[in-house]
Amino acid sequence: MSAPAPRHVPVLGREAVEMLKPRDGGVYVDATFGAGGYSRDILDTGNTRVVAIDRDPSAIVGGFDLVDHANGRLTLVEDRFSNLAEICAAQGVRYVDGVVMDVGVSSMQLDEAQRGFSFRLDGPLDMRMGRDGPTAADVIARASEADLASIFYIFGEERHSRAVARAIVAARLKAPIATTRALAEIVAQVVWAKPGEIHPATRTFQGLRIFVNEELDELHLALIAAERVLKPGGRLVVVSFHSLEDRIVKNFLNARSKTGGGSRHLPETAQAAPSFRILTKRPVTPGDDELSANPRARSAKLRAAERTEAPARPADELPAWPSLRTVMRGG
Repeated sequence: MSAPAPRHVPVLGREAVEMLKPRDGGVYVDATFGAGGYSRDILDTGNTRVVAIDRDPSAIVGGFDLVDHANGRLTLVEDRFSNLAEICAAQGVRYVDGVVMDVGVSSMQLDEAQRGFSFRLDGPLDMRMGRDGPTAADVIARASEADLASIFYIFGEERHSRAVARAIVAARLKAPIATTRALAEIVAQVVWAKPGEIHPATRTFQGLRIFVNEELDELHLALIAAERVLKPGGRLVVVSFHSLEDRIVKNFLNARSKTGGGSRHLPETAQAAPSFRILTKRPVTPGDDELSANPRARSAKLRAAERTEAPARPADELPAWPSLRTVMRGG
């Protein structure tokens, strides 16, 4: 009996699983289940077990067939991947042989108008990957002009963030901004794009989506959690699609692969030993064939590292950028 056909093939899927190097009897975490591409390939390798996580309820429902086919080797959990250590513990798993992550929004989410992720399709301004928390429309309605400008500048890298925020505040005084088309039209009035460039609303939508889902904080916490659950020799593989995400992964692995954590005044034995050995000196990127088949893959970067025997380091503090909770309570 063959496994259910995938609804979506993950970008750099073959390279990610090859770098993960699943082995017979190993236990793995697919931290971003999506359509199950990684989980399916891992399960095809010997008698492996997979704990798969996704905060999107539609992804969970879509994975039921694969769960049935896996005969008890696949556990599918609806949750944030920042909680992967607690999720593993709840499944009776203390240490795992590998963790794979495909971060950011999925093509399936972008292509569903009702999810409100894309300005290409008119729909409710939602953007939530899960089913809880404020929507993008809530943020647009309640955030101050200064907070909106910060969100678009920090998370969307929008150079015209202040003009966009000003236009949104002026527009919401006249009528609620409740749809993707309404927001895109407001942004297009103040951000101009030359022919052949990205849509004027691209960066605004990106920044708003990242903020609503707390994606960068989630990634930061998930990397720390992966360090805690990976056994010596276990592998961490991360595919990212945006420079902000890739920078977090790169900086995390660089910091964890170097001796550090002590003082220059203390002896060498007091220095924290590297907890990871980097496997990708340069990020792996899609080949021409994959780019031809899927233009959305053009920004993808894969980074991988192998866990050492050194203990996990203390958790880093989250960067000091706008938080969803603070912005929504107006403080």
